Amino acid sequence: MTKNERLKIGEGKISGYLSIFLAILAFGAVICAYFPEVFTTADFRALYKPNYVKWTLLIVLSLSFGFAITSFILSKKSKYGFIATLILAATIFLATGLPETQTIEPKAFSIGLDWLLLDILISTVIFIPIELFLPKRESQSKFHEEWRTDLVYFVISHLLIQVTGVLVQLPATFAFKSIGLEGFHETIQGIHFIPQLFLALLVSDLFQYAGHYIFHKVPYLWRFHSVHHSTKHLDWMAGSRTHFIDLIAVRSISFIPIYIFGFSYTVFASYIVIVSFQAVLAHSNTRINFGWFKYIFVTPQYHHWHHSDNPAAYDKNFAIHFPFIDMIFGTYYPMGKTWPESTGLGEVVIPKGFVRQFIYAFRNPNKNKELENPSKR
Repeated sequence: MTKNERLKIGEGKISGYLSIFLAILAFGAVICAYFPEVFTTADFRALYKPNYVKWTLLIVLSLSFGFAITSFILSKKSKYGFIATLILAATIFLATGLPETQTIEPKAFSIGLDWLLLDILISTVIFIPIELFLPKRESQSKFHEEWRTDLVYFVISHLLIQVTGVLVQLPATFAFKSIGLEGFHETIQGIHFIPQLFLALLVSDLFQYAGHYIFHKVPYLWRFHSVHHSTKHLDWMAGSRTHFIDLIAVRSISFIPIYIFGFSYTVFASYIVIVSFQAVLAHSNTRINFGWFKYIFVTPQYHHWHHSDNPAAYDKNFAIHFPFIDMIFGTYYPMGKTWPESTGLGEVVIPKGFVRQFIYAFRNPNKNKELENPSKR
């Protein structure tokens, strides 16, 4: 299969990839069960009821085995099903040695392998079918030349969720911890759920807009944000390609109003779910137009124009949730029913690979002249 060739139903490759994918998830879940204090997120542990975990693991194993058999039947080359079967065998062997009960010793730091497994499972269940059956760029393969780089970004950002969480909250807690916001928090938490959630999304998006705008306009900061814009193959995983400095800075700015307002736990949890879902959806390779809804909430078409390599769309559509924010500040791109023909940085070339991109943004400005003026990409 060439880099730009899309997977076709009936060849056994799709079922083979699915079987390997599910087998790896099951193997990772068993590793989490063996070393929960190291590989699970403390905030999630209360959700892992033994019966739920057991049945979920059994379902994933059964699906993986079923897809492996399907791959064996459909594919002339049985390597996909064979690889999945080997992983399944190792998973089942390890699972038989799991203790019935286990005491988890609290640690100051853990790796979020459980969060990675859950998020990638949910995201693939939702977005891969959408991109497979309703793609905007029909010739774009799931395994394009940039997919490995985006996968590395996705994995690292999830494994380090505890580190990024602390760093994101640090500026707000340091600056506003001692100014006596308890009464204000009680007032905000007394607001009905729906308007309180809308307020959380609005104030966060306004601050995010400001941070996003600054990273586009300040030459030094643009060097970090340009890594995110370097992708030429937008899909559900492309949003993960964000330089660590860019990720922490913009998220920190967005978290400031969330901390100051002190929204209720239910609103905060709902906000996290919506932010995570919309960030993935906005980058996904789908032609779903959403009709009039696209004027209320940011959609793939809207955000694809933000990534366009067409100079007319440079520095447009900064909002993450509400397009009217761009309309108010004069950065809205009048897209109508059109989509950008291509995305990326135009003639600007950024190295491929996570490590090289991480280092590249720190390089001497004199060696990065093409990045010093964002408007001349």
